[in-house]
Amino acid sequence: MVVPLIVATSFFMENLDGTIIATALPQIADSLGVNAVDMSAGLTAYLVTIAIFIPVSGWVADRFGAQLVFGSAIAVFTLSSILCGFCITYEQFVISRMLQGLGGALMVPVGRLVVLRTTPKHELLKTVAFITWPGLVAPIIGPPLGGFITTYFSWRWIFFLNVPLGIVGLYCVRRFIENQISDVKKPLDLIGFILIGGCLATMLIGLEKIGQEQINAESLGYCASSLVFGILSYVHCIRTEHPLLDFSILKIQTFSTTFFYGSLNRALVGVTPFMAPLMFQVAFGYTSFVSGLLFLAAALGNLGLKPLTSGILKRFGFKNVLIYNGLICALAAIGCATLSAQTSVWIICLVMLIYGLSRSMQFTCFQVLAFVDVPENKMSAANTLFSTVSQLCFGVGIALGAVVLHSSMFYSNHTLATSTDFTTAFIAVGVMIFIFLIGYVKLEPNAGAHVSLHKKD
Repeated sequence: MVVPLIVATSFFMENLDGTIIATALPQIADSLGVNAVDMSAGLTAYLVTIAIFIPVSGWVADRFGAQLVFGSAIAVFTLSSILCGFCITYEQFVISRMLQGLGGALMVPVGRLVVLRTTPKHELLKTVAFITWPGLVAPIIGPPLGGFITTYFSWRWIFFLNVPLGIVGLYCVRRFIENQISDVKKPLDLIGFILIGGCLATMLIGLEKIGQEQINAESLGYCASSLVFGILSYVHCIRTEHPLLDFSILKIQTFSTTFFYGSLNRALVGVTPFMAPLMFQVAFGYTSFVSGLLFLAAALGNLGLKPLTSGILKRFGFKNVLIYNGLICALAAIGCATLSAQTSVWIICLVMLIYGLSRSMQFTCFQVLAFVDVPENKMSAANTLFSTVSQLCFGVGIALGAVVLHSSMFYSNHTLATSTDFTTAFIAVGVMIFIFLIGYVKLEPNAGAHVSLHKKD
């Protein structure tokens, strides 16, 4: 389990860094002498850089070797963290965050590729479940941890914390991971890189603006541009001999199901980490620190279910778990709609715990089922395509939460969000999760059984 531990640690670094600075932005802005609103560029620059370079991660790993690329990505991420911590101007901060995004874009997908290539199929469930938890827990503990560090220490320590993890990670990569280089040398699809990068960058910028309550011509223009780039990217990729994204993998049922319906479900379930803390503060009157602590119950749910994941999937199989656990995800969202300022803190924590448990199981199923039937020679391409859509889901979830919330505010003629608006938004999300569960009905009853070891009754 040494290699999965190395990869899990790198996942934690990248996922934590994407969210931990959210609560520290006012202090960072004050330190750098700019307006706090302008600091959102630090978040956007990071996410956009990751989106642009994730599609090329598979090609780079095949050309230069997973160990070299993974280790270099950790080195770049660690170095850029140091630069972020020592920034004295706004421009330095944005550039350092872009460099950090480059490291993260290669670190996460190449790390997953290392695990997929070195793990036997019968151990895939246990291993992927292990490396999945950082992506589930880090976004939840990031905001309260960032607030704690900023309040009692300095925002610079948010970035300096990555340094010891990065140094240990570099040593472990050199010590325990082999540098496997693909025998097939494919040329870089430069046109695809430009088109796909343009699609992802404009989409994330547009979604980020929508998430910041800027549903206007500019944000919609970015999304429209992304659609145009996306169509051009797809047409190019299905016609070129060596595409950057290989859409032929979608012919594999288990992969295509997680790609389409799993992505929709991931985005919808991802609305809660955005809306719940906001509801606790805006509608219930809790402080940002207390709302963060309440949401930590979801993190406990994410971690608590991990030891039981293999047994549950062995007993019920991927198809049944995705359907019935997806129903629990929908009910958890509707459960959030029943909360109010008068609700007991323990009831709130219970709802968050159920949300965390169901989210953990659903995300683990996606991560494993996507690759159970992918042949070895297609693993890099499948991982690149999966990583690309996963990155988009993060922005889609936030934007979707903003859209449903503001739609309720518009129809209720509210200038500020009220408990009623959050209730409406959570019900809408729960209903959409339920509707899209229909996609899992198409799965074969024994889908992924050679990995889950499920035997149909």
